[in-house]
Amino acid sequence: MQEGKYNIKAISKLLGIQPGTLRAWERRYQLISPVRNESGHRLYTEEHVKILRWLISKTSQGFSISQAVSLFEQGRKLAAENGEEAAGDTNQIQLLKTRLLDSFIAFNETKSHELINQAFALYTADLVIMDILRTIMADIEQLRETGDLTSAHEHFASSIIRARVTYYMHTIPSHGFLPKALAVCGPDERHDFELLILTFFLRRKGLEVVYLGHSVTEADLKAAIGSVNPRFLFVSCTVPANLEKTLTLAEDFKRDRPDLQIGLSGLAFTAHNKDEKVKFQNLFIGNTKHEWDQWIERFLMLDTE
Repeated sequence: MQEGKYNIKAISKLLGIQPGTLRAWERRYQLISPVRNESGHRLYTEEHVKILRWLISKTSQGFSISQAVSLFEQGRKLAAENGEEAAGDTNQIQLLKTRLLDSFIAFNETKSHELINQAFALYTADLVIMDILRTIMADIEQLRETGDLTSAHEHFASSIIRARVTYYMHTIPSHGFLPKALAVCGPDERHDFELLILTFFLRRKGLEVVYLGHSVTEADLKAAIGSVNPRFLFVSCTVPANLEKTLTLAEDFKRDRPDLQIGLSGLAFTAHNKDEKVKFQNLFIGNTKHEWDQWIERFLMLDTE
């Protein structure tokens, strides 16, 4: 046990918390138990300071104290189960991701849903979908490509993750004053998970996005564009073998519909040759949240000028 070194007055001054608030937290949540000196006065350890500082930082971010305590306890539980010390958000998220990946590898559907529910209870939907579920799916795909996991693992994880992303995607209201968009995979491209993630992101930005997915013929896509009359067309391509056909599709629409702003995304574009990258640099929107945000904000700004 660490030695107590701060009395309640010192803690109050150090952390900017009222003594009455601190005592109320101690009584209600029992997260820390100050040691007593010979005179019976409360003394707080460095570990107590660390915990309190973390809780205060969470409340300053908009969490209630009960939510902050729950978040800390969940992190401590995850850490204990993995034989590690309790830590802040970053380590807690990593522990959660590790356990979720393990549950997918074990084909444990109940545990997978339990951990995903836990994630949504503790963090925002944006963080869970963009930073947890998306990266886990990428890890699983990589492990499958190296032979460390099978396609069965990938399909199992994908079915659960896609269901959650799709559910949250359809609960997001659109802003009628913002442009409409279509999201579709390129020709012969069947990997549409990243397109689903992009659609979630765009809807969070307020756009009204019609998600078409894969296996849409060019004729059907033209019909959809004629019906929806979108401002944006987002086309995703993951497999390099499908890239040339996707670029040709983009060129055709760019020529036939100059009013249609085309955005290209997907891993296939990052591996393309330098000349083609320069040629399509205004169309490629990137693969990260930051790149997507910059691209869409640029064109939304142009629309308002």
